Amino acid sequence: MGATGPDIAIVGAGIGGLTLALALRARGIDAEILEQAPELREVGAAVALSANATRLLAGLGLDAALTAAGAEPTELVYRHWKDGRRIAAHPVGDSYRARFGGPYLGVHRAAFQRILGDAWGSERLHLGTAVGGVHEDAAAEGGGIRLDLADGRSVRAGLVVGADGVHSTVRRHVTAEDVTAYSGTSGFRGLVPAEAMPSLPDPSAIQFWMGPGAHVLHYPIDSAGTVNFLAVVEGPERWTEDTWRAEAAPGELLAAFDGWHPAITEMLAGAPQSARWGLFGQAPLRRWSRGRAVLIGDAAHAMLPHHGQGANQTIEDAVTLADCLADARAAGGSDAYDVALRRYEGLRRVRTRQVQRSSWVTSDLLHLPDGPAAERRDRKLATVPADFGWIHAHDVRREPVAGSRAS
Repeated sequence: MGATGPDIAIVGAGIGGLTLALALRARGIDAEILEQAPELREVGAAVALSANATRLLAGLGLDAALTAAGAEPTELVYRHWKDGRRIAAHPVGDSYRARFGGPYLGVHRAAFQRILGDAWGSERLHLGTAVGGVHEDAAAEGGGIRLDLADGRSVRAGLVVGADGVHSTVRRHVTAEDVTAYSGTSGFRGLVPAEAMPSLPDPSAIQFWMGPGAHVLHYPIDSAGTVNFLAVVEGPERWTEDTWRAEAAPGELLAAFDGWHPAITEMLAGAPQSARWGLFGQAPLRRWSRGRAVLIGDAAHAMLPHHGQGANQTIEDAVTLADCLADARAAGGSDAYDVALRRYEGLRRVRTRQVQRSSWVTSDLLHLPDGPAAERRDRKLATVPADFGWIHAHDVRREPVAGSRAS
């Protein structure tokens, strides 16, 4: 990558950055990815991909690899924290595919990132390349962006996309808003073989165990029977770390779930205690772009994990932005970037705000103590498919991203 740099520079080679690069390539647009890490590696244990994303990934030719690497849950089950009774259950599998046009898959993050990385290749992926600053390049004909790299070099691009997560460098250029909000909850993650949990009913299902001040979500992620879990607890009251991860005292996780069903204690004891992950949401940004810089994924709309939509909304962003850029280029005109970024933001802001808001409300509902409020919640869980089908049914490819495709 020379000093003149690429036309489109994507900062971050996570799920969003790699998906965007592939979606741009599919629309005939080249891009280059700048990633600060020296190698592609997992962050977190696993990811749940719902139909609103798996349909899009299939369009990029990744469906066979994802199906082979992941696992398709049989049901969505809600259980009582102590006695394990099924409070509500809804089929997934074939009926989910039939309703939403794509599978629901659990997959290890490392496997998913490897699939994306292999599809993209290494030629236009610049590892160990940290971006320290972003500046509008007034000297460039037609406008552009200068990226100051941590090693002292500078490169220029026609457009920069911030796919660099919650602590986004690109976002600091786009807006001065400090919008990340700590939820007052934190999570522990782990991977456990199903045979280590003899008390676990139906390890092939995606399941929520709900209890006072805590919950556990788990689902299968491969054909070998590996189960991914996220255990969420209240606290600490304030998050004082500079990153979203902090060390926890030995045994702290198991102590938080003392008295829970044996399946949960077996699960949490079946993996080394992870670091504590602070769970952060984000107030909606007033702007997602500035000049020739634009945001996708957690850089634009970090959300709590209770709908499993962080990665899925990022994938929606990536495909929408690629389509907007391709359609604006096809239409021509000197303001193609401006047109594309306005349309992208207009298509994505309401959608992601709705998912953010719903996920934040869900956090409190999962942590109710036994009593009348929990009983009301439990009755409402019978209508989950109807209440949240809008998340999974959404298809960004049916949204009007260009005049020729509007309906």
